[in-house]
Amino acid sequence: MFTHVTLGANDVEASQKFYDAVLGALGHQPGTASELPMPGVWYMTPRGMLGVVKPRDGQAACHANGGTIGFAAASPEAVIAFAEAGIAAGGTAIEDPAGPRATPFGEVHLAYLRDPSGNKICALHRPG
Repeated sequence: MFTHVTLGANDVEASQKFYDAVLGALGHQPGTASELPMPGVWYMTPRGMLGVVKPRDGQAACHANGGTIGFAAASPEAVIAFAEAGIAAGGTAIEDPAGPRATPFGEVHLAYLRDPSGNKICALHRPG
């Protein structure tokens, strides 16, 4: 459905350290720094891209109130690794502790974090 997602960052270097850690915990390669199309770092997969960039308008980056970017995790252990890597790389754990949760869609394993610029992300594993 999506080709890419772009998040604003006030400190691209701190954000790259954070996203290299959390996405690495999910099995993705480190990001590639680029000045174009805007200064930032890009994470590419065969299905899409994530850009973590300085806002084009020169204003400070801010997080979306109510917005969350969810990343697929291959296992419950990957969810925990994502949370631990994110905290170690300057992120902040938010909401409930990482682990299983009952939802109307069945049990899932989740971890929610805020990145160094305040963007809300999560890792999600849906068993079976």
